[in-house]
Amino acid sequence: MEKVNALKLRNNLGEILDRLSTKGDPILISKGRKIRAVLVTPEDFERRFLDVKAQEEKDQLLSSSNRSESERKSLARVLRCCDS
Repeated sequence: MEKVNALKLRNNLGEILDRLSTKGDPILISKGRKIRAVLVTPEDFERRFLDVKAQEEKDQLLSSSNRSESERKSLARVLRCCDS
């Protein structure tokens, strides 16, 4: 994984974003001796974070304790249709 310091990122942002887009590998951003951030492609971000969050929200809806079994099954069918 590539590591870039904050000053180099600021001075070469376009080039670094091109490398990110081409290679697709996350780029670690350091300031001082610490990693402060990670650059990832939009696709990687969506796959790692947004899809996981959406699944957690669906699971929470389906596991709601004050829903009847038939309501949970109906809701599961609706959510599966939305995924398609």
